[in-house]
Amino acid sequence: MVAGVTPIELIVGLGNPGNKYTATRHNAGFWFLAQVARQYQTDFQPASRFKADVAVFNQAGQRVWLLRPNTFMNLSGEALAPFASYYQIAPQNILVIHDELDLAAGIARYKLSGGHGGHNGLRNIFERFGKDFWRLRIGIGHPGRRQQVLPFVMQAPSSEQKTLIDDSLSRALDTLPQALAGDMQAAMRGLHQN
Repeated sequence: MVAGVTPIELIVGLGNPGNKYTATRHNAGFWFLAQVARQYQTDFQPASRFKADVAVFNQAGQRVWLLRPNTFMNLSGEALAPFASYYQIAPQNILVIHDELDLAAGIARYKLSGGHGGHNGLRNIFERFGKDFWRLRIGIGHPGRRQQVLPFVMQAPSSEQKTLIDDSLSRALDTLPQALAGDMQAAMRGLHQN
């Protein structure tokens, strides 16, 4: 751990549960979480008291939790808030992964705090928990008109867009060790140069 930094202890992927939503853009947070679980060779287990599936692994002697809410997207805070409270994980030690309309497919960016930008999962987390946590924003692009946003996020991306998104997830995964160690500046440099 680097002096003066706060390591990530909890990674939360946002999405909707159920097979009908698996391939939709709104589940980009779940896609990344699945890659993290594979990379660190851990499996999710149901944790009904937290309305989520939970996995854990150790990285450089540090315990890292993965949280996949079983609530629908607009109730994501109902999983995150009690879990963080129970394990006494501070907001600055949390990384929330979510789809981002304001970034093109193929772009991923770290961000600390900020607004919810109309994202209902973030909105609910802000209401239940606050907003001073780290985020990994997975670009999915924008349909062009506000009226088209809901059907857009609830559809699967084209094969070309999915390839771009998958590439951005891979690049983000490459920077995760720095984020876990709390060196978010290095993680941002590594990810944002692409």
